[in-house]
Amino acid sequence: MELEKLKEMLINKKLADVKKILQEMNEYDIASTIEELPSELLIQAFRLLSKDQAVDVFVNMDEEVQRELIASLTKAEAKHIIEDMFTDDAADLFEEMPAMLVTSLLSNVDKDTRNDINKLLKYPENSAGSLMAIEYIHLKKGLTIKKSIERIRKQADDFVSYDSCFVTDNERKLLGRVSVKDLLINDTRILIDDIMEECRHTLSTLMDQEDVAKCFQDYNYSTLPVVDSEGRLVGVITIDDIVDIMEEETTEDMEKMAAILPTEKSYLKMSLWDIYKSRMPWLLFLMISATFTGGIISNYESALASYVILTSFIPMIMGTGGNAGGQASVTIIRALSLDEVEFKDTFKVLLKESTVGIICGLTLAICNFFKLLLFDKVTFIVALIVCVSLFLTVLLAKIIGAILPILADKLKLDPAVMANPIITTIVDAGSLIVYFKIASLLLGL
Repeated sequence: MELEKLKEMLINKKLADVKKILQEMNEYDIASTIEELPSELLIQAFRLLSKDQAVDVFVNMDEEVQRELIASLTKAEAKHIIEDMFTDDAADLFEEMPAMLVTSLLSNVDKDTRNDINKLLKYPENSAGSLMAIEYIHLKKGLTIKKSIERIRKQADDFVSYDSCFVTDNERKLLGRVSVKDLLINDTRILIDDIMEECRHTLSTLMDQEDVAKCFQDYNYSTLPVVDSEGRLVGVITIDDIVDIMEEETTEDMEKMAAILPTEKSYLKMSLWDIYKSRMPWLLFLMISATFTGGIISNYESALASYVILTSFIPMIMGTGGNAGGQASVTIIRALSLDEVEFKDTFKVLLKESTVGIICGLTLAICNFFKLLLFDKVTFIVALIVCVSLFLTVLLAKIIGAILPILADKLKLDPAVMANPIITTIVDAGSLIVYFKIASLLLGL
């Protein structure tokens, strides 16, 4: 449905027509449409939804819109939304809200819901504990398949996932997992103890969300159990949460590699001040660091005065070096994030990137050498200086671009920070030093 048409209908108080249209739409489509409305019209449209539909629509909204909307609803409306949400979604909602508002909203919900949400809020941000849901299928050992199915049916609407049932002992320690398929195809008199499988992989409550996502990616799970330090089952994480995490982590890495401070807001939701704050620190740092290249050029003013033509090739050499270093850094950063490369592989990476640097550098130098002589009509010595410098710059850039992310990872720093901006700055300075040293050597300056 067109946003402008919906807005016009709401303004003209054609609420019955709007309600009918919204009832026929998918919850995700409703959320993505009405969240673009002005605040007053958003609340008006949201209140036209049925109670069950309202929760599903709310969960699909942008987090910032959720926080704005929940604060504008009546206590009764907010209570219904919070109590019907899965606990992990509710905890995510409250995580960035002002403490006073969180206290006010939680004081209005039932005690069990409040305790469950508070429990999740106590875990470190971006940990498995803060991501997990506590609405999972939990069966105790010794139950027959018949009793297990009866238990699942009684709470059918309360689970985030139905593909796995987790079996625990009387102390809630995790023993294994049973698929719903196994419950359906086996004799109902059999004990679940006899058909359950060992949980080969579990997540600890304090595990970082990147490691959680890696576990899902490596082993193709749709649901994984979360256990505390004593091995007790405390929650589950499902694949839909992991998809969101992977999107967040990828966006964060892209922002860091582009010299932007990461932000959780979408672009259109960011104010001019938000954009300024995310970009300015790195721009300031890179501007100051770039003054080193100016200092290097100043030290070789006499060489440039004697051979002014050398100045015209500085952008090409610096640009090529920056591009070569960027290629290597992005490749290694990606390999590090996928655990394809570790610190112990540094020599292998160095050897491979050096070889690639030599091959790429030679190719570029040879092509540029003939271009300089045939089309630019420079002297042989100038062409030689430029091409030797170009070869060494590409080789240096490949090595720096590969090694710095590995060192950053070893020092427990984010390798993405060592991407294009910093590496380009270092390579620029290095390429100028190489260029002028070669020129000084071959021209006797």
